Amino acid sequence: MRLFVALDLPDAVRRALGELIAQLKPKSRTARWVRPESMHVTLKFLGNVDAQKLDSIRTALSTIHSTQPVEVHFRGIGFFPSERRPRVIWSGIEATPNLFKLAGATEQALTPLGFARESRPFVPHLTLARLNSSQGVENLVAAADAMKSYDFGSAQETEFHLFESVLKRSGAEYKKLATFSFAKDVL
Repeated sequence: MRLFVALDLPDAVRRALGELIAQLKPKSRTARWVRPESMHVTLKFLGNVDAQKLDSIRTALSTIHSTQPVEVHFRGIGFFPSERRPRVIWSGIEATPNLFKLAGATEQALTPLGFARESRPFVPHLTLARLNSSQGVENLVAAADAMKSYDFGSAQETEFHLFESVLKRSGAEYKKLATFSFAKDVL
């Protein structure tokens, strides 16, 4: 099983990002665009995992708690590693500091189960597309420039999810395996 831990997105944010993708798609036809229904905020990618570890993972994740919900604002677009050599186009995420604490708690809960800690710092973002070719990139970067501070909506999250990623010819499909309330008595 290929697993990851993530926050889900509100429908309004998915719609706004879907409209953005519809505007940008004609600028770069070689880009591999993410379907809005597949978008999520990854907290931890686990990779290929033996199904026998699933119960241990669920138990570990159920120990994560917070005194506050995570407030998330989806704003602007940018490129990894840079606009000059883009490989990924993303929407930015501005969040309360407890989003970083939630990602850290996820790391800490799963490390004893043999999952390696991330070597890179946690950078919350939503991947919109992967760019495999430079064809149309100049047009895409120019169109994105006008949207650097565009607001796609916000959310107040009290749950995160364990997802399975099933790779298919049409792209990855995500299936929720478990939901965890980390800020149970807050709202």
